[in-house]
Amino acid sequence: MSVGFAAGEEKWRAGLGTLRQVVRQELVARQLAAHLPDLPPRRVLDVGCGQGTQALLLARRGHVVTGLDSSAQLLDEFRASLAAEATEVGDRVQLVQGEAESIASLFAPSSFDAVLCHGVLMYFADPDPLLDAIAQAVAPGGLVSLLVRNGDALAMRPGLLGDWDSVGQAFDGGGYRNRIGVDARADRLDDLTSALTRRQMPVSQWYGVRVFTDTAASDAPLPDQATLDAIMRFEERAGRTDPYRHVAALLHVIAVRGDEV
Repeated sequence: MSVGFAAGEEKWRAGLGTLRQVVRQELVARQLAAHLPDLPPRRVLDVGCGQGTQALLLARRGHVVTGLDSSAQLLDEFRASLAAEATEVGDRVQLVQGEAESIASLFAPSSFDAVLCHGVLMYFADPDPLLDAIAQAVAPGGLVSLLVRNGDALAMRPGLLGDWDSVGQAFDGGGYRNRIGVDARADRLDDLTSALTRRQMPVSQWYGVRVFTDTAASDAPLPDQATLDAIMRFEERAGRTDPYRHVAALLHVIAVRGDEV
């Protein structure tokens, strides 16, 4: 992943398993499953796969997954998770250490039926080269899944937390300081939709992620199972319902590569 993320990687790793991360990962998995069925098996590239939450879920479902990440430590954690899986699951996963910007040099054009890029675009001041590379890597008719910071609701979190300096900064620009202490960038839905359309990857659906739980403390633990089930039920509903999804912290955008390349 980018140098920007690397500066906050340890804080990010410390947040794994907390309420905010579990809500994010579970929502994205449910939303993605609606567009990427188990059959037929697909060739999937997960750009910035990290410790492999989404990639591992897809491999368990029968897909052939390539995980790309620049962090040796996160890839080692992914390998440790794979070691605990059934042999056939591990056989469906290939891990590659490299930068997201290197997609075009690492993989041939149209190598994948689906490309995931979750929580990565926000660390690039200019997302265009990465979007170009994704468009080249995905095959015609293939799916692209992007998870980005919602630039249309950038002031929501600091406003609800009473951080008025950050509210002003959010209204005045598209950047912010995230929970892991890294300056990052947000994407507006209309702008991202236009950028994808120009690359023959029109958006077929989009969702909000973390409408209600984004202000939870970074170290907030999971609640009891009944409460967590209720949180997931209503977060999932809000993420597909207007106007709630428009003010979510994150946007999950699903696009489909055109048949003409």
